[in-house]
Amino acid sequence: MKKYVYLMLFMFVGNMMQAQELNAGFDLYSRYVWRGLDLGGKSPSLQPWGNVTFKNDKHSLVVGVWGAFTVAGTSNDETDLSLNYTYKKTLNVIVTDYFFPGLNTGNKDDYFEWRPNQTGHLLEGTVSFLGTEKIPVSLLFAMNFYGNDARQSNGDLALSKYVELGYKRNIKGLDVNFFVGGSLDDPDEEAGETGFYLNQRPAITHIGLKFTKPLKINETFELPIQYSLSTNPDQQKIFFAVGISI
Repeated sequence: MKKYVYLMLFMFVGNMMQAQELNAGFDLYSRYVWRGLDLGGKSPSLQPWGNVTFKNDKHSLVVGVWGAFTVAGTSNDETDLSLNYTYKKTLNVIVTDYFFPGLNTGNKDDYFEWRPNQTGHLLEGTVSFLGTEKIPVSLLFAMNFYGNDARQSNGDLALSKYVELGYKRNIKGLDVNFFVGGSLDDPDEEAGETGFYLNQRPAITHIGLKFTKPLKINETFELPIQYSLSTNPDQQKIFFAVGISI
């Protein structure tokens, strides 16, 4: 049975390898806001990325690396590895290893420190419906399953869960994305628990709008600029960020 599974996996990946792509770039954002949390320490964030893609008409498999490094040089750095599978540009499954060196209990820069309950790593799985031309609505469900997640009063992982609904439209060359997301978890307040998204109950943690429009440099070169206005109603915070992609 195992040989059959391995053979099918080899054939599947081998077929997609006929269309291999390598991509890299970086983004510069005025602030790093993620799901209603300010992770950049109120400093501009430089976010380099790179990936390799294997795909055919139906399937896409992307192995990627992404980072966030504050311009101010604070300890809020992040390096993520991800495995991203998409079916027919509609259904998407991602496993991400978020790594925050400052959260390691030993050598803060040791990527390979994976001790249970004492690691700067966080593993998350997401499943998404990406929408179609006729249905421009996306739906994401994410759950943490290992590492530096919130804890229950007995010490077990909270398995923190997040869900987000999005709506996209292109209006006269301007890409507009409205989103609303929140945590599904209900921490035990009496035990002093706080949710992974700093929530103390199931709550909306991120509502906002993103606008993306290319900035034309010359006849052959454009730079995408993104404007984001969002709020975290649960924390009573509002964020405005601007980003540029190269």
